[in-house]
Amino acid sequence: MTDAASPARGAVRADGDVGLLSPVSASPLVGVLAGDRAVLAAILAVESGWAAVLEKADLAPAGAAAVVASAAEAGRYDPVDIARRAQGGGNPVIPLLGDLRKQVAVLDTGNVGAGKAVHTSLTSQDVLDTALMLLARNTVEALLADLKGATTALATLAEQHADTLCVGRSLTQHSLPFTFGLRAAQWFQGVAAAGRNLETVEFRVQFGGAAGTLAAGSVLTSGSSATPFSLADALASQLGLSAAPAPWHTNRLAITSLGHALAAVLDSFGKIAADVLFLSRPEVGELAEPRAAGRGVSSAMPQKQNPVLSVLVRSAALQAPNLAAQLHLAAANFNDERPDGAWHTEWPALRQLLGLALGAAGHLRELAEGLQVFPEAMRRNLDLAGPLLLAEGVGAAVAPLLEDKDGRNGKQQLQAVVDRTLQAPPAEQAATYRKLLREAVPASVLPDVRLEELLDPASYLGEAAEISRRILATYPAFAANSPSDTDANGASRG
Repeated sequence: MTDAASPARGAVRADGDVGLLSPVSASPLVGVLAGDRAVLAAILAVESGWAAVLEKADLAPAGAAAVVASAAEAGRYDPVDIARRAQGGGNPVIPLLGDLRKQVAVLDTGNVGAGKAVHTSLTSQDVLDTALMLLARNTVEALLADLKGATTALATLAEQHADTLCVGRSLTQHSLPFTFGLRAAQWFQGVAAAGRNLETVEFRVQFGGAAGTLAAGSVLTSGSSATPFSLADALASQLGLSAAPAPWHTNRLAITSLGHALAAVLDSFGKIAADVLFLSRPEVGELAEPRAAGRGVSSAMPQKQNPVLSVLVRSAALQAPNLAAQLHLAAANFNDERPDGAWHTEWPALRQLLGLALGAAGHLRELAEGLQVFPEAMRRNLDLAGPLLLAEGVGAAVAPLLEDKDGRNGKQQLQAVVDRTLQAPPAEQAATYRKLLREAVPASVLPDVRLEELLDPASYLGEAAEISRRILATYPAFAANSPSDTDANGASRG
């Protein structure tokens, strides 16, 4: 017996998985490019493309490709029914192929023999691997568009805030003076580097036949000027995929390299999300997410304004490593010429990675384009550490000037000043450090003017500005508003 809250066993909603528990990927774009219907459409596109290749090579009747293309309209098929029947053969190509052949027979009103062009010499792995490459290519194109939108916004932040002082943190503690421009540039660098890597991924057509020997393809092309390899290359061209020199049905680098690239993209997103989550805490208050109606609400506390964009992006980043690892685990277990389960575990892991990355890219772009920056709060937090934050710089400049005293060299004397300062209450440490430092270093060695220079946070930023410039110049295609006529070493590209 079942009730309304407990659907009967076997009952499946027609809309399938809509992302109720994965809001980061619950977007129309993700559904269109990586949802079940997108998978269905990609499989049908492969079958339709193959029919076109065969007809062009005079290996299928004239007019067959048009009939198959018409029959391959995704709207003719029910993904829920196909998913259920896929249990019979272990993959969705088999039941879909049966339905496609029926549609072709119905639509072949001119009796051209279009059925001869359907799936001839292919195997289900050829079709599904190629379909997933097609699905991935389409998804990655959209992902890169949002990613580049985000990097353009980050580059703008880096340039606008090149001189905005803030505090650097290491192991949760204040470390050295920093700039928000450099922080944004480092965010940019992570995303741009991952994006450039993703751009290099090849989406290769798969062909091999039942066991990877192209035996059926050799029979098909016997007596023809075509070969199984030329047909595979033609299919790649037809679908806009990369050609493959040989079947890769048991060598899964095409899958793992894509998974690795997607995970790296989400890693870079996660870094930004983690920083924004901390910096937007009320007690820190250096950043705030862009606001939108209904976003950041709480079910119980009307005053809450939660940083939901960062939360969603971080949730995707935290899921990615295990999904990428699943792809590697599958690749390492590809036994025989068709594995018994490893191949099947790739499909949901890869598609989930694609959906998470695409969904997160949209959220990150909105976050970067609308991020609110509060320089006053950054300066306030920088000043909390007071002049102690400059102890490293003071030591580097002053220690060599001090003579040994009480068996201690200059560095040890200045460390003693820091140690004594840290014994004072936090509110008194700034004044204590100045007093003890002045006592330890006479004005004859360090004039007051020079001391104040050393205790100015803006004086100890190192190469922050140049680091930012070099980062932006390294990835000109990802930084629309940053210099593109010089390389990372400052040399002219012209």
